[in-house]
Amino acid sequence: MEIKIRPYRTEDIQAILDIINYTILNSTALYDYEPRSLENQITIFDGKLKKGFPIIVAIENDVVVGFGYYSEFRFREAYKFTVEHSIYAHPNHIGKGIGKMIMENLLHLAKDQKLHTMIGVIDSENQSSIDFHEKFGFEIVGTIKDSGFKFDRWLHSVFMQKMI
Repeated sequence: MEIKIRPYRTEDIQAILDIINYTILNSTALYDYEPRSLENQITIFDGKLKKGFPIIVAIENDVVVGFGYYSEFRFREAYKFTVEHSIYAHPNHIGKGIGKMIMENLLHLAKDQKLHTMIGVIDSENQSSIDFHEKFGFEIVGTIKDSGFKFDRWLHSVFMQKMI
């Protein structure tokens, strides 16, 4: 089974939403409390695309098994060369190299867009994601303690950075 990376299409949205909502309900990878609606997710992605940011999907046997994107890190003009990224894989497809393929593609796209640095914001309990980012040359540049509250506990956000 071959995994391919391609640009997001609107017909991918339900599969992406399933991955996002599973993540919201079952992990601290997303600090949302409630599942997202289809309309909300379409609006989020439309905003990213209108600003020229990429959204890519990993496909296996014509099924979306992962996705990733980046967009503005902050909204001030001086931050225009800095982006924050997100990568997610379907829970049944973790460990197949999907995240690696998506990350490689996002870094390539960011370089093509002449961006300067990429930021990952990761829950401190997600050591596998921290390790994953370190393999790509991301470095921990800070931790914001008690920055989120989910599942009846305080969570810390680890900021990781890679110069592109």
